[in-house]
Amino acid sequence: MDSILIYTNSSSRCDCKSDDEKYSTVDEERSSEYPFVSALCMSGGDRDNSYSTNSLLQKKVLSMSTKSILVKNTKEMLTNLDFPKCIKVADLGCSSGQNTFLVMSEIINTIILLCQEWNQNSPEIDCCLNDLPSNDFNTTFKFITFFNKKLTSKGSCFISGVPGSFYSRLFPSKSVHFINSIYSFHFLSKVPDGLEKNKMSVYITSSSHLNEYKAYLNQFQRDFTTFLRMRSEEMVSNGRMVLTLIGRNTLGDPLYRDCCHFWTLLSNSLRDLVFEGLLSASKVSSFKMPFYDPSEEEVKEIIRKEGSFQINDLETHGFDLGHSKEDGSLQAHRVKAGQKEASCIRAVTETMLVAHFGDAIIDTLFNKYAYHVAQHASHLID
Repeated sequence: MDSILIYTNSSSRCDCKSDDEKYSTVDEERSSEYPFVSALCMSGGDRDNSYSTNSLLQKKVLSMSTKSILVKNTKEMLTNLDFPKCIKVADLGCSSGQNTFLVMSEIINTIILLCQEWNQNSPEIDCCLNDLPSNDFNTTFKFITFFNKKLTSKGSCFISGVPGSFYSRLFPSKSVHFINSIYSFHFLSKVPDGLEKNKMSVYITSSSHLNEYKAYLNQFQRDFTTFLRMRSEEMVSNGRMVLTLIGRNTLGDPLYRDCCHFWTLLSNSLRDLVFEGLLSASKVSSFKMPFYDPSEEEVKEIIRKEGSFQINDLETHGFDLGHSKEDGSLQAHRVKAGQKEASCIRAVTETMLVAHFGDAIIDTLFNKYAYHVAQHASHLID
């Protein structure tokens, strides 16, 4: 799996689009022939299969790649804006659990320490946590005590939840100074129109028709352009935005998805249930992921065409979901890798899977998934 990190700088521009074009409702975007997309949210609570319990990959990305970038861009934002008295920081796609507070604490501590270095008064900081209305904000807010312990100085910091799609307006005009989003906007507002339904794959594979790739790319272009336009209206001039998403390195063959083996394994697991008579082939064929893993060039081109932001830097990093070698027997490692990845993917997809297939098959499905991961891991380790 490859992560693409983009650091952007907002700039003022004249937007001549009509209000109808600028503010098309997200409900309309989501209402398609794939109604399960409206259930898109991470599994709530703090149980074994919850996102809060199974988001260690996101924590790893934050600690290994994003942390230094957040610090650098926070410092540049603060000095470029001459230490504003009030700063609004937003985490878009915060999900549930403590990871969003790891991000916020890095940003806030950087602000406080830099103000001390420059003999400036610490500003009031408005921390806005955004996700879809179906997100489990209650579990997130339970970690506020954890958040307070991470701060070098509490100062005047205010936490709020902002329910809504980031493919629509979320904040007042020119009010946001810093935006972070990690592993969120590779999820689309809808499943692309015009996909073939005659094969049991939840996403693009090497055997897909080229039109399927083009449909996904077109939807990502539309969604990401909307995302950028909405943020350009909300951010102050010279504000900063750090975006991290799952992307791919391959450029030659657009059907080769080097970073999305987890969707292939999910497809294989669903096929197993079809062969065992637990699901119909037509039901599986009508389930497609609202997801796209862009290449670096695709991301750059959309940002360039939309025109509201300048790319300060763009990096790619490689991560996996649990195939790093651990102590113990090889077989035990394979089993553990399978269970670990199955729990991670379940936390991300369970709400949509239940909305489409019902909850009776979920345990069986992810037992199959864990088995397929163990088989996949054997090829990586042997």
